[in-house]
Amino acid sequence: MKKDSSLIVTDSEIYSNSSAKRDALYKKFHSRIIHNLDLDRTIVSFQANKKTQFSSWFKYREGFSDSLVKYLIQNLKPQSGVLLDPFSGVGSSLFSASDLGWQTIGIELLPVGIFATRARMMADKNYVEKLNAFAYNLKSLKFSDYYDPTYDFKHLAITRGAFPQEQEKQLVGYISYCHRHIVDDNLRELLLYAAFCILEEISYTRKDGQYLRWDSRSGRSRSKKQFNKGEILTFKDAINKKLNQIIADLSNPDVIQLELFNNNYEPAKNTISNIHLHQGSCLEVLPIVKENSIDFVITSPPYANRYDYTRTYALELAFLGCKEEEVKFLRQAMLSCTVENWDKRDLLKKHYLDIERYEDFLKIDSIFNQQEALNEVLKILEKYKQEDKLNNVNIVRMMHNYFYEMCFVIYELARILKVGGIIAMVNDNVQYAGEEVPVDLILSNIAEAFGLTTRHIWTLGRGKGNSSQQMGHHGRSELRKCIYVWEKKVL
Repeated sequence: MKKDSSLIVTDSEIYSNSSAKRDALYKKFHSRIIHNLDLDRTIVSFQANKKTQFSSWFKYREGFSDSLVKYLIQNLKPQSGVLLDPFSGVGSSLFSASDLGWQTIGIELLPVGIFATRARMMADKNYVEKLNAFAYNLKSLKFSDYYDPTYDFKHLAITRGAFPQEQEKQLVGYISYCHRHIVDDNLRELLLYAAFCILEEISYTRKDGQYLRWDSRSGRSRSKKQFNKGEILTFKDAINKKLNQIIADLSNPDVIQLELFNNNYEPAKNTISNIHLHQGSCLEVLPIVKENSIDFVITSPPYANRYDYTRTYALELAFLGCKEEEVKFLRQAMLSCTVENWDKRDLLKKHYLDIERYEDFLKIDSIFNQQEALNEVLKILEKYKQEDKLNNVNIVRMMHNYFYEMCFVIYELARILKVGGIIAMVNDNVQYAGEEVPVDLILSNIAEAFGLTTRHIWTLGRGKGNSSQQMGHHGRSELRKCIYVWEKKVL
């Protein structure tokens, strides 16, 4: 790992505005905050997957790259074992690690991630011939002729009008055709997944942080500035392009992106059997995972940045048949990262009572209440709330709940990690009303309270600026984007 000592965070970056507790925490971890020149924001984000097989089928912007996973394994835990991702998304870490011979376990709440992961699991070169035949016949098919109202797109309130009328009819006809004429279950799922992957491309919408941004041509745009997303593909063009991409990848599955990775690397064979997927909240699943059973955790939890994934991926949730009430449930079940999330303390207490681990609940609850730097931040944000300086009064509640729930996640990861095991967690610091929240330092302090050792807090390339809603008032001050490397050392 290349280090650049000139880019280590300096004392001039220490926080102001009653920041004594954060200053102390910064000094505690100062020597471990290192800029890693091997890594940048592109490698950590979805951007590096744009030219990667399989991972580029569906634009899951919150995922990180295959290259990053391979880099972390090679540099932190090269000997294969059992790897867990408790926020597995579309399965980037699971597939990348299984290619290296790891047994992998993923936990994911949102049906979007579950569907994408399972589709990739069933994708097999044996389907190339069938997909090729379908793609050839596609030229002569007019899917509007197969339209069946039974398969109408079940819109959510926030997705109505998302597609040009004719393109939605083509989409529904394609779905109808798949259900009525494709008898091979796995082939049908792959074909439906192809449609799932192009919803944004054929719609008036674009994923934009906390919400869907609407093109002015939709008639739904509320923005004073006219937004034009550019070309909106026809359904037939988009599905043909996506199927050709899938066929090309399945035709040559052994081509692996080797950025940052040893050129002698050879992928393991029959890796899909190494992947085990659980749908649900990791707050419920982690407490029932066996103690000392995991060698390596690679994950990226939702950031405390108000992004609501149930809105960002509303089209995909509607495609999968999620109804309004189910989406509301998912929004509340997610790790608290939006201003709409309610307190989960009572639910967590009940869960730990039900599994007869109430003493652990009390321990976690106590450690949370001992986080002085966090309490300092919450008091300042509460003051800003009273002074009407926050753009949403529920930001304080969100921040409290986010760290409270992450406290449970980290405790359980420490419990199930084997001695000598490693946790690599990607996350961003955030800022509200100009007040930086050192997420990296607070979470690392919590990890150490549960017996983990902070080996590194790697910072990545150029920092991240304020969110768009704050930039006008507070400028583009940089925030650390980090990978925390925690280790469970031998006692």
